[in-house]
Amino acid sequence: MKSSLLTFSAILVLTFALNAQGASKPNILFIAIDDLNDWIGCLEGHPQALTPNIDRLAARGFLFTNAHCASPACRPSRAAVLTGRMPDKTGVWSNESESLGKVMPDAVMLPMPFAKAGYQTLGTGKLNHGTSDAGFAAYVRVEQRWGPLSKKQSEYTKEALPSKGSDNPRHVVKDSLGREVVLPLNRMPSDRALNKKSGESFDWGPWDVPDTDFGDTQITDWAINKLGAKRDQPLFLALGYYRPHIPLWAPKRFFERFKDDRGKLPPTKKNDLDDLSDTAKKWAREPVTAGAHQSVLKHEQWEAAVEGYLACVTYIDYEIGRLIDQLDESPMKDDTIVVLWSDHGWHLGEKEHWGKWTGWERSTRVPLIIVPPSNQAKDFGAAGSRCDQPVGLIDLYPTLTDLCGVDPPEGLDGQSLAPLLRDPTKKTARKLVTTFDRGNYSVRTERWRYILYADGNQELYDLTVDPHEWENLADKEEHRRLIDRLRSDL
Repeated sequence: MKSSLLTFSAILVLTFALNAQGASKPNILFIAIDDLNDWIGCLEGHPQALTPNIDRLAARGFLFTNAHCASPACRPSRAAVLTGRMPDKTGVWSNESESLGKVMPDAVMLPMPFAKAGYQTLGTGKLNHGTSDAGFAAYVRVEQRWGPLSKKQSEYTKEALPSKGSDNPRHVVKDSLGREVVLPLNRMPSDRALNKKSGESFDWGPWDVPDTDFGDTQITDWAINKLGAKRDQPLFLALGYYRPHIPLWAPKRFFERFKDDRGKLPPTKKNDLDDLSDTAKKWAREPVTAGAHQSVLKHEQWEAAVEGYLACVTYIDYEIGRLIDQLDESPMKDDTIVVLWSDHGWHLGEKEHWGKWTGWERSTRVPLIIVPPSNQAKDFGAAGSRCDQPVGLIDLYPTLTDLCGVDPPEGLDGQSLAPLLRDPTKKTARKLVTTFDRGNYSVRTERWRYILYADGNQELYDLTVDPHEWENLADKEEHRRLIDRLRSDL
């Protein structure tokens, strides 16, 4: 009898311990933003950046100022984040690659270990690229993806299609209030896809319609509802915001501040491409992911495009503010990890390029903010800290499993950032690799950027004195040994 009582007591203690362990696991609010570069206040990437809510997240947690994507395009970058594997492991090299679901059908996606550990895993918006579930047990797709138009509305009619590449493109739609709108708003002819009826995405301008016409507002509304719900298990809640992906459309009020203060152009250098190979010039000038720099100049749209991008960033910041306000009012406010990241950067004319898909800093560098739970603040460094060491989005998977005590799958390529959250001044001497299609590599250290193209052409930049990567040092004899060391890692 005594033995049975002891056994029963032991089971009760073990059950209580397991329940306590499950209850103590922090929630996760996982915020992805599409095509966001360093044009946010806390990274000081642009003098007109206005992002008070992203900045307050940085003030609560840790801002990684030297964070980089695994690949500067949506599909390969997100595949790397969600699997914890680099493109050479996933086989997802570019947006033209097969989807992750096809090339890695058995992949243990990021939410899966958390679901196994007792989390409720919910997601909405753009998380994966080209598939709807991204490994989440419950996922909600927002229909109005890019703005106030449905997919059907965004398509050119047969009659309008011939105008797409002309000096007077004319794609007429009606907004939700029944008013006629002529697209593109910027009145620029298309640089690509002239025979396709899909709308021209290389566009920017305001829409005088309710915020709820935009998918990003719908995403926030849905998430606010989930944050306010009662629950008896930890939550992994993921949101994928679409802005500032092109077209650079946002509610009208976010453009109004530029009426008397036009958009300031990013720093550029005349003849910046002169010291680069023909290969690099091709990567810079071909309008693969957006439009051509020469078109922007010809139509005098550079300032307007900058305004459109900044307006979209501030719009998303507003939505993040709504989200964080709800978190602060919820029972989850003290035991939630907040992660904010972008899948890659975006050029706005630097190196005569628009879009992503290059090996330069503007493409690979991303905002990354991690806010630990406030009830565990004593276990981490000071709130508002900045870490300048090279880190990667590839590190998110092992970081979150580490912080939450969840068993990760084997073979992850990144490393936990928990040590840097405890001591953000810690030196790591890491070399972060970004791939832009098979055989093209970009290596980022604390000081240097090295780029190796598939045909053997290369570039080297000292970012301590040349943050805009204007002087290619690859042909300098004094840097040969450095290049050999950086290249050996590839």
